[in-house]
Amino acid sequence: MPLTNKHKQMANLKSLAKDTAIYGLSSIVGRFLNYLLVPLYTAKLSAASGGYGVITNVYAYTALLMVILTYGMETTFFRFANKEEENPQTVYTTTLISVGFTSLMFIALVLLFINPISAFMGYADHQSYIWVMAITVAIDAFQCIPFAYLRYKKRPIKFAALKLLNIFMAIVLNIVFFLILPNIYEANGGTGFISAIYDPTVGAGYAFYVNLFCSAILTFFFWRELVAQKYSFSKALLRRMLSYSWPILVLGIAGILNQTADKMLFRHLVPGEEGKVQLGIYGAAVKIAMIMAMITQAFRYAYEPFVFGKQAEKDNRATYAKAMKYFLIFTLLAFLLVVGNMEILKHLIGSDYWPGLKVVPVVMAAEIMMGIYFNLSFWYKLTDRTIWGAWFSGLGCLVLIGVNVWGIPRYGYMACAWAGVAGYGTAMVTSYLVGCKYYPIDYPLKSMAAYVLLAAFFYALMQGFAAYCPNAWLQLGFNEVCVVLFAAHIVYHDLPLRQLPVVGRFFKK
Repeated sequence: MPLTNKHKQMANLKSLAKDTAIYGLSSIVGRFLNYLLVPLYTAKLSAASGGYGVITNVYAYTALLMVILTYGMETTFFRFANKEEENPQTVYTTTLISVGFTSLMFIALVLLFINPISAFMGYADHQSYIWVMAITVAIDAFQCIPFAYLRYKKRPIKFAALKLLNIFMAIVLNIVFFLILPNIYEANGGTGFISAIYDPTVGAGYAFYVNLFCSAILTFFFWRELVAQKYSFSKALLRRMLSYSWPILVLGIAGILNQTADKMLFRHLVPGEEGKVQLGIYGAAVKIAMIMAMITQAFRYAYEPFVFGKQAEKDNRATYAKAMKYFLIFTLLAFLLVVGNMEILKHLIGSDYWPGLKVVPVVMAAEIMMGIYFNLSFWYKLTDRTIWGAWFSGLGCLVLIGVNVWGIPRYGYMACAWAGVAGYGTAMVTSYLVGCKYYPIDYPLKSMAAYVLLAAFFYALMQGFAAYCPNAWLQLGFNEVCVVLFAAHIVYHDLPLRQLPVVGRFFKK
């Protein structure tokens, strides 16, 4: 029996939902598993050593280089592979050759100029950090294309499996080099077979070596996507693709600088060992705040296909407005949960990193602003005015860098936290104001502001109670009461229990 259009649509939606769940779950689970390395690093690399500061600094450069070395070609591949007039196989292999060539050129340039590059970054005595990072990020950039190909071919299982395999290998090897081998080395007094494969002076460098090994191994699992292909290369196609990708590159650079500029600038603004120590403390504390980033990402995976799927509906703007409100409510609840349970969550990092915990609420507030900005960004995507995204992100980036340059020498890593608020806040406000002209949406601003004020009120209560009550258990109990009251307000005003699936029937009159 042939399928009706309605049945086909339902089948497509189910397929989309399944794939989105797999991609989203693999990413979130992967980030969570990687998150578990933080307690290991902070336990084995003391704050005074500055080791975690090195990791934080180098990985910030890595994130920026990933955006540059992929130069928007991942998104561009999807765009051109789905064009009727283009050959998807030619699009794929042309993209693969282009990114592969630029990645190899990057490695060659880094190796050729390793001395000035390592000196500029402050690692003249540890050049291996730089060339290992360079090779790793080049491999990862190249792998973005076969990963995109898997998504294009609708193979989410292999996509998720390889992502999780990479994380699993990294965790195992980090445990080996940061926990098992150091203990054996100390027990044997630095002699025997272990001394031939483990050198305690390498320290944080093992994190980079592990990443290089994992990335290299993962390449072999792309045999079908790399070797079993009929290669063709089109210069004309590449020119069209590059013309499309450069605005994406600009937007990507601005976006990633908003996330990493503080960590790259810190070593230059606070030179020497003090800079590494402070950056390590900040980087470790920020990891707790990144719980908000994981929540935001989970929402993004579900929201992006939702928005574009609703584009044809007449009431879509009302739907977007409601979605924005629920996003804010959800993130504010998460904010209170994290700050309310800080006495528990702080044990995720070493005790000598605890002075940096004061940045967590500020960084989480910045992440909420970034999430709101993401929600607002759909107006220029839906109206094909994507250049505005580059302007908003670029302006936010300039504000963030300015606050960092001015504030870090004066206030240390706290300036990094507030710079994020200033940068994301600027992008958020400007996007909203311009969006009111080109794609006005009637957001429930009064209701949203009420939730922000209520969350701020409960946060102030938590801080005030903690100041007058030193008992950690009583603090936790009081904080949980505040979280429950906030949740009760949500249920009473915006999420009646009777409307919930399954359990709702027990609350109906």
